[in-house]
Order: sequence, then structure tokens, then C-alpha cells
Amino acid sequence: MSSPTKSAKLPPLDLSKWRKVPTQLIVIGALIAGIGALVSYQHDALRQFAFSWLLAYMFCLSICSGALFLVMFHHLFDAGWSVPIRRFCEHLASLLFPVMAVFWIPIYLLRKHLYHWMSNDPAADHALKVKLPLFTQNGFLFISLACFAVWWLLTNRLRYWSLKQDETGGSLPTYKMRFHCYWGIFAFAVTLTLAVFMWMTALEHEWFSTMYGVFYFAGSVWMTLALVYIITMVLSRQGVLTNVLHEHQFYFIGSLMFAFTVFYAYVTFAQYFIIWNGNLPEETFWYLQREKGTWFWWSMIIIFGHFFIPFLALLRIDVKSKFTFMFALGCWAWLMHYVDMAFNIMPVAHPDGVRWKWIWLDFGCIALIVGVLAKTFLAKFASAAPYPIKDPRLIEAMGLYHPVPTQLSGGEVDEADDMHGSPDRSH
Repeated sequence: MSSPTKSAKLPPLDLSKWRKVPTQLIVIGALIAGIGALVSYQHDALRQFAFSWLLAYMFCLSICSGALFLVMFHHLFDAGWSVPIRRFCEHLASLLFPVMAVFWIPIYLLRKHLYHWMSNDPAADHALKVKLPLFTQNGFLFISLACFAVWWLLTNRLRYWSLKQDETGGSLPTYKMRFHCYWGIFAFAVTLTLAVFMWMTALEHEWFSTMYGVFYFAGSVWMTLALVYIITMVLSRQGVLTNVLHEHQFYFIGSLMFAFTVFYAYVTFAQYFIIWNGNLPEETFWYLQREKGTWFWWSMIIIFGHFFIPFLALLRIDVKSKFTFMFALGCWAWLMHYVDMAFNIMPVAHPDGVRWKWIWLDFGCIALIVGVLAKTFLAKFASAAPYPIKDPRLIEAMGLYHPVPTQLSGGEVDEADDMHGSPDRSH
């Protein structure tokens, strides 16, 4: 019998005061975003609002795309430990469509405030000409819709067969989910890269980096793992997942977060090093622009806050089971991901440095989208079992193992197996 999780020994959390938070975020976020849109319209014809909305959108897209990867990660590696967390990760991933698709509409409507190349003549812009037909208004729309179509198909099928597994307990749903992950992991890599190219790097269409999609992916999974850890610990303390969790779930989630801390740092540094070593004007201008004004100090926050602090914090094994510590680290991860997204997006609008007077608009847009995502997630969570109740690896996830007895000559049962009891062969 496995030992109970450490969180199970702690008293349940009082979540009554948190039930209205999603609604409050929606109301406050909508109010701030609305005021910001009016103020932005008076100052620069909605340009600032467009950038703040894009920043909030790419920040929240990280949650959904990171969760989708974790679901596919579970099936592709046939993991046992991740069974208890798979269900709510499926709910998070399913927010890609239609919720995130609806929130993308303002980006499309404000596209000319974000992407100046949409008003350029391809014949006079060599950097734009060589990227045709991708960087056209029709190409922008087609690629974006294709990404949402793939994400909808993938998340819909994975969630459908997961719930079907709860009903039948048969092997077909398991095989179907594995099948969709086989093709889905390639489609996910292609569509996420295209989405990041069209929505983020297209802000400066002259620049290009083949590692940018991997960079966004690494940061997204890192932030999502922090959220997954907090959700798992809260559900465990509330008794929802206590019976199906083992201590190794928290250790593995924390270890993955540590791994993606290093992976993100490697990808980010590799991109910088390759561009610095190549020293091509078409590439170096992107970093030179981000060394101006306060953006340089913003980059220092990313180096130390996004890498060194979480790297050193997660070195110890025991801290991965401490709720207070990991909750604080999870909030820190969200803050660092916001800083990272702002560093990549906002210098286009404010080349001279951070415009602190617009920070409130950034957080207002984030609050609105996060509030809707949270409310939709809670509705999905309440509509199904909190974990896959008939997954064939559930017993393994709980840390329960029953050794198969070894039959000796003469029909005797090995003494080591007999200590655990012989299984009932009638079943």
C-alpha cells in the first residue's frame, strides 16, 4: 500500500471566497479593457489596445497549448503517473476552441494596427516579397483558421474518447487517443509554430528565427506545469484526487518544470548565440532594439527571474511537495511568462522602453481572458469525472502494485509472493 500524499495530511482549503473570482475577473477585466480601448483610440487609434490584447492573448494561449502537449505527452509515452492529472489537462486544452478562437477575432480586426506589412507593397518590400503568399491578408486568415481547425479536431477527439473510456472501460478509447496523439504531435508542432510566426514574429516581418516556435513552446509548457501543479495540489487537499494520487505525481510535475526551466534557457540562449554569431543585420536588429532603454533591464529580469531563480529553487527534491513554496513559485512563473511575452511583443510599439502607464491595460486584458477561461474550465470540470476512472494505468498511478506469483516446481508458490497473498485465479 502506498503512503498518502503529503497534501492529504493537510486540512482542506477554504475555497468559498474564491468561487466568484472568475466572474470578478471577467467584470473587472472587461471594464479595464473597455476603458483602455477608449483611451487608446483617443491617443493612437487603438494601437496600444491592439498590442495589449495580443500580449494577453499569447499569454493565455500558452496555458491551453501547454496543456494539450501534456495530454499528448501522457499518451505517447504511455505514462502511468500522469493519469490522475490527465482529465483536467484535457479540459484546459479544449479551451483552444472555441474560447481562444473567439478571443482571436479582435486580433484579426485590429491586424493593421499590429502588422504594418499589411499596408506595404510586396513589390517594394523585399523581406515581404520572399515570404509570399504566407504574409498576405488572405494567408494570415487562412493559416490562423487552419490552426484552430487542427486544434479543435485534436482536442475534441481526445476529450471525446477520454469520456468514452469512462463509460465503457474498453481498450478502443485508449487506442483511439494514442492514434490521435501520433498524428497530433506533428500537427501540433506545425500549427503552433505557424501561429507564433503569424501572430508574434509577423510584428517585425523582416526578422526570422527557426527556433522561435520552440522558444514559445518551451515557455508555454513551463508556465502550464506550474498551473498544473497548483491545480493538482488543490484538488488533492480538497479530497478530489487524494485517493488516486501518490507522492510521485508532485515529484514528477516539479521535475518536469525543472527540466523545462533548463530547456527554455537553452533554446533562448541558443537563438541569441546563433544570431549573434551570424551577425546578419536581418537578424541582429531584433536584439539591438531590445537593448534600448528599459528593455535591457527587462531582459535581465528574464535571465535571472525566468531561469536562475526557478532553477535554484527546484534543485531540492523536498520542496516539490510543499504547497506554499510551489504555489509561490507557480505565481512567479506566471509573472515571468508575462515579462517574457511583453519583452517579445511590446518593443514594437514602444522601442524606447517599457511604458509603465499602460501596464494596467495589459493586466486588464489578461484578467478578462483568464476569467473566461477559468469559468469555462470549471464548467467542463464539473461536467465529468475529475479523473479517468477506468484508465488501465490508474492503479499504477496510485502506486499500488501486486506482484505476479512465481510458480515453482511441484506446484508450490514462491515464499516472497506468498507474503503478498496469492491472486484469485477465478477472475
